[in-house]
Amino acid sequence: MLQRRNKISRTGRQWAGLHPFDLLILELAVSLNFVIPDQFCIRQLLTGRPSLGPEPNIEGAEAQSYQTLHNPRQGGYKPALFVLVLTLLDNIGFVAILVSLFLYCLTVIHFDLSGSANTTTNFLGTAYLLTLVGALISDSYINRLNTCLLFGGIELLGYLLLIIQSHYSKLQPEACGEYSCVKGTKALLFYASIYLMALGGGGVRGSVPSLGADQFDENDEKESKHIASFFNWYLFAGTGGACIGVTFVVWVSTNKGYDKSFIISIICTFVGLVFVALGKPFYRTRVPGKSAFLKVFQVLVVAAKNRKLQLPQNSGELYELRSSPEHASHGERIRHSKQFRLLDKAAVLAAGSKPDKWKVCTVTQVEEVKILTRMIPILLSTTLINTCLAQFQTFSVQQGTLMNRKVGSFEIPAASIPVIPLLFMCILVPIYEVFFVPLFKKLTGHPNGISHLQRIGVGLVLSAISMGISGLIEVKRRNELVNHDKHISIFWLAYQYGVFGTADMFTFVGLMDFFYSEAPKDMKSLSTSFAFLSLSIGYYLSTVFVEIINSVTGKYTSSKRGWLEGLDLNKNHLELFYWFLAILSILNFGNYLFWANWYKYKKDASVEVIDQPMLTGSPINLTSPSGWSPLILPTKQGEGTD
Repeated sequence: MLQRRNKISRTGRQWAGLHPFDLLILELAVSLNFVIPDQFCIRQLLTGRPSLGPEPNIEGAEAQSYQTLHNPRQGGYKPALFVLVLTLLDNIGFVAILVSLFLYCLTVIHFDLSGSANTTTNFLGTAYLLTLVGALISDSYINRLNTCLLFGGIELLGYLLLIIQSHYSKLQPEACGEYSCVKGTKALLFYASIYLMALGGGGVRGSVPSLGADQFDENDEKESKHIASFFNWYLFAGTGGACIGVTFVVWVSTNKGYDKSFIISIICTFVGLVFVALGKPFYRTRVPGKSAFLKVFQVLVVAAKNRKLQLPQNSGELYELRSSPEHASHGERIRHSKQFRLLDKAAVLAAGSKPDKWKVCTVTQVEEVKILTRMIPILLSTTLINTCLAQFQTFSVQQGTLMNRKVGSFEIPAASIPVIPLLFMCILVPIYEVFFVPLFKKLTGHPNGISHLQRIGVGLVLSAISMGISGLIEVKRRNELVNHDKHISIFWLAYQYGVFGTADMFTFVGLMDFFYSEAPKDMKSLSTSFAFLSLSIGYYLSTVFVEIINSVTGKYTSSKRGWLEGLDLNKNHLELFYWFLAILSILNFGNYLFWANWYKYKKDASVEVIDQPMLTGSPINLTSPSGWSPLILPTKQGEGTD
């Protein structure tokens, strides 16, 4: 404590008049390695946001900026490796539970077939939706590493509750033959465990991808080309861990008990969190900025308040700060674009009015909201592929239980069936990265081989094909079993899983890279989590489709039985549901093509890059704030300066 007080005193005598409670906060901040270069950083310590000088008014008094520090020990693939190891270890447990949860709900918690499928997809949808929470916190309040560790602890708590319920039979419900048999405190324990896991796992996944990508400077030509490669290896690490989870860990759950497999899962996640924490000295850690949601809300409110104001003919007359510490901290200024002109009214300053943050917004802030708005149609166009993915993690697992799962004398656990697409992805990702990317670079001249949106489009086409194949294989499986009493080999599922695994490789990595590359500087985690938001919406959509299909077909078919109703898959029409999704996927691809052609890349607009504050050096070496020159953006002939 004495050493920390001495450390604080070395930053200057300006702390002498502080309240003892404020000194306690400062001591805590120093112990957590917050930067305290001078008196202006009290705002950073108390709010988590960089302070670049005295709190400015919106007109920008005494502009200051940080100087980005480049420490040769930090950044690059070395710290990214810590992130990849966490991804591998955490996915061993998370994916094992993901594929086991359907059978766990069916056999231990005693849901029926559709109840188990809906509980599983709701859990997954919530887990991926909650990535937004982790992303928002890591962008706005605490750095990505601390966000990851905080939510990792919550995930471990969820695992612990799940282990307790799976171990003690008194905490498990009795079978009742209904949609759901779990009630009372048993239901509370079950839902608390899986949704604590969803919250913790979502927070980790909302912060970790951007933590890894932050280790490469997107404004440096040599480093920026590694960002797409990082996301490829991120997917490879995730699928590698998933392969271990759906084979070894699932085998343990089948043969030794669910509680034993959940213990393995919690150990893997704990070791991964310890490992990623050990990489702290090597990380480039971005300082959190202002709340992304607050910035978006501010633009919408001001645009609504200014709706009666006229837009100037010259976009150079829109409000922008030419010299502002606030915008230096964001890392870039974005030139005005002509899309979504209605939002431009937020940047109109009424005659005779003084600038105020709830009366006018800068052009850069408005353009950041436009970027997020342009991403929304792309996001929504990719949700259906994740609805298809949900079927491979639920109904296809049930298909596998009715097929011949023996390989010699060894019987493959039903929950391990999803290892087939994971193996395809583990093989295809290195091949794509090592062979196809260099080949496509030569053919197209694109630094990543093909663009993000082209890569996503390839995945959407393959997903439609996989659903068509799935329906054909289900017809064969049921006909052979019902008419000839023959169980066809489980490897027939390899066709649909292989095609979909390839589709997922193209789409998921394309989305991650697209959202990270296109995002505003201080919204990287939030935008990257949109890839997981697409997963979340897809899983929820699966639940909606199952309920609607059962309701409609139960009323209007001659048998008065829903396509997916009950426990007997041989009496259902799963193949029709698969073909329904295949037709929707084809229509969705046409919708995607429209929005992909409409989308305007951020690189097509003028962007001035400003050094982003990053905690990459020791506190005593941080350069003090220095002045910076007024902004002059390039203009096209006949246009005003934006």
